[in-house]
Amino acid sequence: MSTKIAAVSDDGQTISQHFGRAKYYTVLTIENGQITAREQREKMGHAHFAGEEHAEEKDPRGHGFAPAEQDRHFQMAEAIRDCQILLARGMGAGAYYSMEQIGIRPVITDIASIDEAALQAAAGTITDQKEKLH
Repeated sequence: MSTKIAAVSDDGQTISQHFGRAKYYTVLTIENGQITAREQREKMGHAHFAGEEHAEEKDPRGHGFAPAEQDRHFQMAEAIRDCQILLARGMGAGAYYSMEQIGIRPVITDIASIDEAALQAAAGTITDQKEKLH
């Protein structure tokens, strides 16, 4: 069985620290504990939504829960709808929730290496650091 794992990245090797600002998704296919395919996909991000309001209201759940922001998160996820897991080193709580709603498991990690984190995620040994959500 294969697993597709997306990581937000600016360089294809390192997981970005912020989901919304990352330029790309690096998508790895993992089969039997091995990386069998790697591709880079364009990712919509904050720059694509320039001029749109970024809600400043304080939702008790965290950042990114306004309806317009949820819609942007779904648009950002369109390129990785075939992935089961999304790796990031930082993310707003609203984006995290949006990924869960469309069936992609978000994982916040402090592991910088895409390959290392993806292999751990596929093996089920990675720790999701949800306390780092903002």
